[in-house]
Amino acid sequence: MRLPKPKKIIAQKYVTGLSLFKRKKVKIKLSANESALGPSPKAIREYNKVSKNFKRYPDTNGTSLRRIIANKFNLDENKIILGSGSDQIFEFVCNAFIKKNDEVIVPKYSFIIYRIYSKINGAKIIFANEKNFTISVKNILSKVTRKTKVVFLANPNNPTGTYINKTELMYLRKKLRSDILLVVDDAYFEYLKQKDYLSGLKLFSKHKNVLVTRTFSKVYGLAGLRIGWGYASKEIINTLNLIKPPFNVNRPALFAASAAVKDTNWLKKEVNHIRKWNKLLFKRFKEMKIATNESKTNFLLLNFDRVNISSKKVFQKLANAGILVRTMHVYGIKNSLRITIGKSKENRKLISILRKIVNV
Repeated sequence: MRLPKPKKIIAQKYVTGLSLFKRKKVKIKLSANESALGPSPKAIREYNKVSKNFKRYPDTNGTSLRRIIANKFNLDENKIILGSGSDQIFEFVCNAFIKKNDEVIVPKYSFIIYRIYSKINGAKIIFANEKNFTISVKNILSKVTRKTKVVFLANPNNPTGTYINKTELMYLRKKLRSDILLVVDDAYFEYLKQKDYLSGLKLFSKHKNVLVTRTFSKVYGLAGLRIGWGYASKEIINTLNLIKPPFNVNRPALFAASAAVKDTNWLKKEVNHIRKWNKLLFKRFKEMKIATNESKTNFLLLNFDRVNISSKKVFQKLANAGILVRTMHVYGIKNSLRITIGKSKENRKLISILRKIVNV
């Protein structure tokens, strides 16, 4: 019997942060950059209200949520598109703008989903080298050719936790050809308050050839509901809406996100918790001689070259102790692990177990 033949797809499958180890649920999951404190109680209440009537379809346009987002950030609601997570918006971009043999530029150490969706649509992925795990605008520009169609980057960056300043980001857009779409992923912007930093949204809300994405999966703690959004010119958003499927964001997500984005007190609580533990964890890792960068996000990238144990063994020992973290081999970052900042109790246990592992 002959079966339907699929088109040839040359792209790696995205590997998520683990939730299970050896088929057992772990007690502490620090592998997926999820919120430390979880969602706003107000968001949970909205979810519970909607849960009483799941038989209704959601508003396919997410009109109420788009209006709330527009009011909060002083935006045009007609330039907002909602996605089942911001990664669905990256998929829309690739489906709408990329043809076979187009070139897509991504930083060498960047969110893998950018290159996966690009390759599925036949693009050639061009990697721009980073400098000290920080995105290099100069190197991105050196990789541009007549075939370049899209540049993807996250600022701050995942998985490195570093950022590029507002001057460099504006310079990148200025030097790129106008027909190259710049996609700026703002997934972790809430955690960063450096004077030389501005979010993609603040920098490019008036630009016609930049798409900025944001997510409810990180600081808002709604990763399990899958909801994100993008902002761009009407021309770009109208194009993306042509391929956006109906009802792509579920009702509970729409209602919970509407409550979450309005709860600024809860957001501040999460951000303050992350900043406190970011500094403390950096200090503790340094005491253990574990190399790490001063992250500006809710995770840290650890390197084990200076201690007498490999990242692979550290991962196994942490997992055996009930703590899951993220391996970095899929990103090509050797002998390293990415660790999400968790609740205070979880962070203290992580420190305690790590001290024993590295004999400090």
